[in-house]
Amino acid sequence: MKTAIIIPARMASQRFPNKPMAKINGIPMIERVWRQGINSKAGDVYVACSEDEVFNLIVSKGGKAIMTDPNLPTGTDRVFAAFNLLDNRHDYESIINLQGDMPLIDYKNIQSANIPLHNGYEIGTIATDVSSNEIKNENITKVSVDWIEKGVVGNSLDFFKSIKTEVKNIHQHVGIYSFKPSALKKFISLPPSKNEIDKKLEQLRALDAGIKIGITYVENVPISVDTVEDLMVIENILNSTDENK
Repeated sequence: MKTAIIIPARMASQRFPNKPMAKINGIPMIERVWRQGINSKAGDVYVACSEDEVFNLIVSKGGKAIMTDPNLPTGTDRVFAAFNLLDNRHDYESIINLQGDMPLIDYKNIQSANIPLHNGYEIGTIATDVSSNEIKNENITKVSVDWIEKGVVGNSLDFFKSIKTEVKNIHQHVGIYSFKPSALKKFISLPPSKNEIDKKLEQLRALDAGIKIGITYVENVPISVDTVEDLMVIENILNSTDENK
């Protein structure tokens, strides 16, 4: 399955301005994610950016960067815009939206994003284990899954941040998505659903429109970076590994 891995990067984050260029042990975060995309060998890697700093960094490292409109509302819109600018876009059977704030993502997990598409889904994503404390944490997105083949692929039933009733088969949602090109085009053309607006979870737009999202399971996915504090946690993790030895 020929795949385009597209990493959306935007400097104007409200919670963490200039996040893509934030350095982790001297290396900008977006560069770390881009390198993991390359290491995955899952497809051709592009960074969809809206600022010269990110564009120039990736190009200087020999990578492929695409400038997009800074006013696009979401990372998914940015991925779609970048994909439409590719001359060879009709060659791709899959688009992986790899979030630019996952500097510790295992390249094998990136490969896993296409598993739902191989199993007949139009859209796929990843789930991992969730602890009892994380279930209560409203900053962490959860997904309930109806497993067709346990640990391999299943249907996503709902996505949520807070839980008011008992829910079975809860996992932590990992924000890497795979799309068939036609499904991404359809998703972008849909208006935000009421659930999406109320819960501030973009993936609910697909479920509300009757588009199934396939789930594949991976173990031990490291944290993404939402705050400066998260960045410090990432650095501590790297300092305790072989990176600096």
